[in-house]
Amino acid sequence: MHQLPPEHQHESHILLRFQIPPSLTLANIRAMLLSLTRRHEALRTTFDVDGGPRQRVHAPGPWPIVQASVERDGTPRPADVIEELTSRPFDLAAEWPIRACVITRDGAPQQVVIVFNHLAVDMWTLEKVEQELWAQAQGLISRRPASLPPVRQQPTDLARWESSADAAVPASRAMAYWEEQISRLPADPFAARRRAAPPEEARHATLTSPGLLEAGRRIATRHKVWPSAVHVAAHTALMAAYTGQAALGQLAFSGNRAAHPYPDVLTCMFSPMLVGIDCSDDPPFSELLRRVTSGSEQAARHAYVPYDEVVELVSREGSRRGEPVRLGLEVNFLNQRTLSYRGRRTTFTWNRPPTAWTHHGGDTYLRIDEWRDAVVLALQASSSVMDAGAVEAFLRGHEALVLAHDDPATDLRISQVATLAGFDPAAGSTTAPAAVPTAGSTTAPVATPTTMPAVTPEAAEDAVRALARAVCRVHGLARLDPSDSYVLAGGRVLRAPEVLADLSDRGWQGLTPRLLAAPTPLKVLAGLLAPARPVTGTAEPDRTTNQKLGV
Repeated sequence: MHQLPPEHQHESHILLRFQIPPSLTLANIRAMLLSLTRRHEALRTTFDVDGGPRQRVHAPGPWPIVQASVERDGTPRPADVIEELTSRPFDLAAEWPIRACVITRDGAPQQVVIVFNHLAVDMWTLEKVEQELWAQAQGLISRRPASLPPVRQQPTDLARWESSADAAVPASRAMAYWEEQISRLPADPFAARRRAAPPEEARHATLTSPGLLEAGRRIATRHKVWPSAVHVAAHTALMAAYTGQAALGQLAFSGNRAAHPYPDVLTCMFSPMLVGIDCSDDPPFSELLRRVTSGSEQAARHAYVPYDEVVELVSREGSRRGEPVRLGLEVNFLNQRTLSYRGRRTTFTWNRPPTAWTHHGGDTYLRIDEWRDAVVLALQASSSVMDAGAVEAFLRGHEALVLAHDDPATDLRISQVATLAGFDPAAGSTTAPAAVPTAGSTTAPVATPTTMPAVTPEAAEDAVRALARAVCRVHGLARLDPSDSYVLAGGRVLRAPEVLADLSDRGWQGLTPRLLAAPTPLKVLAGLLAPARPVTGTAEPDRTTNQKLGV
């Protein structure tokens, strides 16, 4: 949420549609929704930001539930109401992370559309919410009390355990694992491929393949692994062949409900985990599959960590090396058995540019959806590391690689995968297809530490002082050395928005939470600051004014 501008935060919202059984009234539906928030604290939690993010659980009570009619009665149409509910960012400091619209026909409720902030729910949660709504609806129809299991575990119980001595030991082990894995990563997995490109230009394409579904399952059965491991191994082989790296680290996503004694808490409970894979000996696919499976299992055992602290680890490692360390490869496997393709042939589609995703500075993100009758591969890639031809070659190469290994006699090495996919690690790029949509694919570049605007010495000195004071004020620091990065100086990633707000209040702008989290010295970052408005009058007193800031 910190890394997304307000106009794009809605893209992470989660929408649930619930068809209302006949005979239920508006009063019934409102009672069902109120019961949902009364039972689950996560749905009535806000986050205070002053003094550091804290969750605040509100007492149960009524909350806004919108009604929209399909009749042309002069009121806003349901589609317009739902668009407003889904496109508006949540005010996490003041608004509960749930919105609802009841759609009616002739006064009778037909459907409930619920919009959740992703902080409150995940896929497991959505299933539980649907089950509860259905149980309540059946109870109202039969005029019998709904049989709902008691809620024994709440997010506050989980937070209390996380602060306990019992949680400290596994947490320290997990952080040690991350620190070791990060130390083994190449600073830039795409070093041989990266080229000049607008930092917010990216492409997004989808390949839907019916053949991948059964082929992946057969390979998984033969090697005694999950189908997800087959696709992650295929992605790893392609990445190793494309980048030429001997070691790769991929950010996968793992559910954390088995990592603590509160697995039934209804809230969002998954996090990125770093899976490191050794590709230095040009392993065959079967060995790579074994390494991916083993690495994923080990990473999952250490996945339950505060991700903001992982970001701080990466920043410190970058400071140690003297260059940023990029966790640029993201992969996510989702089981979507409720969706169907109903097609027999593979289709390839270019999608709208992923504007929100590119804002946080990622390199590639592969989403693998296993539908009821097909596998859907969706790849988002920054134009600085993949041109259009490479994006298409990756998706088609993924399909070709898995289908080839449906034959038990096939066991390709990484060096052979490059030929199969149609790219060579030594080449600068691949040939782009003739027709690629470009409208809207380029946005204005943003300044980064490597493309700083020119500043005068006087302006730089003022900016350095302003940034140093803002960090000190927010974190209660007596002093800092502007030669240090934000993290080395004592700055916490989760408090970066407070620093930016402090700067804005005093007339400075130009930084983002992502830039603050980088291993860039504060005195260099200050070069990106610019006055937000003319500064007049005498500067207000500051407790750090008479203290040496280490300049």
